[in-house]
Amino acid sequence: MALAPRLAYFAGVARHEHVTRAAHELGVPQSTLSRAMVRLEEDLGVALFARKGRTVSLTAAGRTFLGSAERALAEVGRAAESVRADADPAAGRVAFGFLHTMGSETVPGLIRAFRVDHPRIRFTLVQNYGEAMIERLRAGELDLCLTSPVPDAPDLAARRLDEQRLRLVVPDDHRLAGRKRVRLAEAADETFVTLEPGYGLRRITDDLCTEAGFAPRIAFEGEEAETLRGLVAAGLGVALLPPPAVARPGVVELTVTAPRAVREIGVAWLDGHPDTPPVAAFKAFLLSRRGKLIPE
Repeated sequence: MALAPRLAYFAGVARHEHVTRAAHELGVPQSTLSRAMVRLEEDLGVALFARKGRTVSLTAAGRTFLGSAERALAEVGRAAESVRADADPAAGRVAFGFLHTMGSETVPGLIRAFRVDHPRIRFTLVQNYGEAMIERLRAGELDLCLTSPVPDAPDLAARRLDEQRLRLVVPDDHRLAGRKRVRLAEAADETFVTLEPGYGLRRITDDLCTEAGFAPRIAFEGEEAETLRGLVAAGLGVALLPPPAVARPGVVELTVTAPRAVREIGVAWLDGHPDTPPVAAFKAFLLSRRGKLIPE
């Protein structure tokens, strides 16, 4: 028999100091309870009870063990209550990861809309770059993540939800600043500011520049799109970025006509991983927003 049930049996016998009464409370045969106590003492190599008929009393070792057993049982009880609460259909918890660039408007808007019909569901939110989120998904720390590019891996399930146009962001005194549209190849001689390797937007930037026939000359690698926009305004370089939540002075945002400059955004989860009711509800909600995730 595993140790955890025997701890519960031990605590019941210690509480009643009587095997018959403890067996009745625990709903197990008295013989099962007696054998479990003998086996526990044999495994520990110490007497926990002094016996007199069906009446028992704790030895000094038994009293010491009882304190630890009760703490362990209480911790197991708290853990069971926690996972039950997280799985509650009406008030459970969703661990949701998303890109930094989705954090100012897209994700708050999604959660606000979801909570109209699910007002008590709780969220643990993690804002990170794509590769780090996928690692946390695989580690079981996240239920779902909103990421770009849409991952393609055998252990993950992913669905494309939308796409977002990327713009070439240049300083407002730049030679291209008077234009509305530009081919990316026209920026081949420019210095770029980009996100660090490992970020989805960095991979997309590298791929688009390669498609346009050049390798970008990089002056700075950062962690935040808005930091890059500020550096463009300061004249440090140009950048391929999604539209800002709020227009930034000092820069001009140009439509890229070739190659097609977009990033796909999707939701990913561990394939075959069972969903709790709140996770299933939020996943269904996200999938219902396909094509409507990103405002025009």
